[in-house]
Amino acid sequence: KRNIDMAYTTIDDPTVYFDNKLYAGNGGTTNVTGLSFEPDMTWIKNRSAAGDHEIYDKVRGVGYRIYPNAVAAQDDLGSQGLSAWNSDGFTVGNNGAINGNGNNIVSWNWKANGAGATNQNGSINTIKTSASTASGVSISTYTGTGSNATVGHGLGVAPKVVIIKSTTAGEDWTMFHEAIGATKYLVLNSQGGVGGPAAGPFNNTAPTSDVFSVGTWGSTNGSSQTLVAYCFAEKQGFSKFGSYLGNGSTNGSFIYTGFSPALVIMKCSSSGATPWLIWDNKRPGYNVTNLRLRPNTNDDEDTSTADPIDLLSNGFKCRGSNDDSNKAGSSFIYMAFAESPFVSSTGIPTT
Repeated sequence: KRNIDMAYTTIDDPTVYFDNKLYAGNGGTTNVTGLSFEPDMTWIKNRSAAGDHEIYDKVRGVGYRIYPNAVAAQDDLGSQGLSAWNSDGFTVGNNGAINGNGNNIVSWNWKANGAGATNQNGSINTIKTSASTASGVSISTYTGTGSNATVGHGLGVAPKVVIIKSTTAGEDWTMFHEAIGATKYLVLNSQGGVGGPAAGPFNNTAPTSDVFSVGTWGSTNGSSQTLVAYCFAEKQGFSKFGSYLGNGSTNGSFIYTGFSPALVIMKCSSSGATPWLIWDNKRPGYNVTNLRLRPNTNDDEDTSTADPIDLLSNGFKCRGSNDDSNKAGSSFIYMAFAESPFVSSTGIPTT
């Protein structure tokens, strides 16, 4: 019976919905290839030099970048930014943050459902929503009202993570994460701890299978502002969003995901003054994984061994005692996306 359930739910090949791609900048135009899909959302960071993180998506259109580490509104780089998505990757221009000559650069890429169309499930009709019920990834743009409202996400199940950014105003990146609940929030561009209780960001209401809720704050529903929302629902064998307690040991906490992670994003949620951290299976490509990037800063890649983790066949394990990732008794939230499931839809462990 368990194998029958797995056959119904497990994604056998996560790399057709998400993958990391490293490339070397040339200061001109670069075609980044080698993915198994055409991305709908691409997050890029220069590893060799300080520079903003940049996110592009098809719903907002090529050239339009927003910065996870900053409050700035989006701007249009045109051909200097990400100028095209291709069948197995994307094309970038001469913007140094994403194509600096001789720089090492990482991209994280997600598949949704193309440029999208309007969603009318909520009290606010979206401008466009690109949603994949297979991968549990949704990208929506909408116009804020300044009053409590709901917005359709198109996933058919309740997302466990919602990240919202105003594209027309200097507002924080505000995150709902199921592990902290809808009465609280985190800010992606800040090392601060959990905020709340506050009705302002999410109207104290968890997402449903059709909509997510927004309150009166400018960061999630500013009147007449255009906003983008990235929603993630959990899919067996592909994504996992949860929390864990640190133990302060180099033989650290083990977090079961049910797959070998390709990407882990985490943050201490029980205290402030700790950065967001990103690890993936390409940097360096073996355990321990200790090449950190921080979404809330424009820092280059940190080769410190302060916060290493092991990426395992069925989860990840903390290998550092640093407060940023494994402080004893502290709570940490995480987002993880898969390289391969621990058990396939046939019920056979993968290799």
